[in-house]
Amino acid sequence: MAKNAGKIETMQECSVENIVALIHERQSIGQLVEPAPSAEQLHQVIASALTAPDHHRLHPWRFICVEHEQRQAFGALLAQSLAADGEMDEVQLERVKLHPLRAPMLLICIMQYHPHPKVPEYEQVLSCGAAIQNILLTLQAQGFASMWRSGAVAESVSLKQALGCAEQDQIAGLIYIGTTAKAIAPRQQLSVTDFLTTWQA
Repeated sequence: MAKNAGKIETMQECSVENIVALIHERQSIGQLVEPAPSAEQLHQVIASALTAPDHHRLHPWRFICVEHEQRQAFGALLAQSLAADGEMDEVQLERVKLHPLRAPMLLICIMQYHPHPKVPEYEQVLSCGAAIQNILLTLQAQGFASMWRSGAVAESVSLKQALGCAEQDQIAGLIYIGTTAKAIAPRQQLSVTDFLTTWQA
């Protein structure tokens, strides 16, 4: 028993090291190319998202995948939505049309709000953010790269309506997914002591 316990402990330590390394290696990468996740891999990604902390099991998230030729149609929808919201700069609108082509797959992340007396909106927003972090880390574990984008597109009222969102829902962002086109520099390591203190009465 003692020998087996030692093996289990070693495996757990190895697993922890691998997970921590995975977290530290993850970075946002803007230029992405094929391949993107397969249908099976995407299913695994979303399954990870669904394990996020979720007070009262409200499941305040919804995900929409955009890939292949649908990226061009989605780019047109982005431009139409921004124009409907008041954007008049034609150069900007043309630029937005091309945004979905910066990666072979996009995942639209929606915070689907559920009114609840014990779960305020901000908790549901945080739950959605945790789900997205699970997505990013699972993609990293699968060998893919990603970029979580927001901005004017995510705030578009017209886009929300086009995606079937309720008024109180939020587009938490668009995750661009694919394979990194080139090697990037390691992330700058921050000092833990700059962000951690110990409370004392």
